[in-house]
Amino acid sequence: MNESPRYVVRIERTFDAPAEAVFEAWTSPEVMRRWWHAGPDWETPEAEVDLRVGGKVRVVMRARDGSEVEAQGEYTLIERPHRLEMTWTFSDDPSGTQQLIELAFSESEDSTTVVMVNSGIATDERRDAQDYGWRGCFDELGRALASY
Repeated sequence: MNESPRYVVRIERTFDAPAEAVFEAWTSPEVMRRWWHAGPDWETPEAEVDLRVGGKVRVVMRARDGSEVEAQGEYTLIERPHRLEMTWTFSDDPSGTQQLIELAFSESEDSTTVVMVNSGIATDERRDAQDYGWRGCFDELGRALASY
């Protein structure tokens, strides 16, 4: 990775669920619609997944005010249920920069730790916005997995 660390978002979070369930939450459109948004007052009306290397992934997140942000990418690595990587672009990113999301899932007893590295972010402001959004998504993922 040749980029400055300020252009990377790294989040590590442990969930009380097996790795297979957590991996499924990142790759099942039905489950993604329940959590892939920046906060409890947001929703994800659309999620599409073609889970294969070279396959597309797309989500549309809607804020309470009705504004929408679309994010999409292409899977570059799938090692179920341990690793997942995809390119990623946001419709509200004026730079149009293609980013990379790398996910590692480590299971220990009845819990799974997810390490996400989102690299290739164009600006400090964009990094800060994505850090906020991803942390909200991880909070929502925790709520979605709580019923597991």
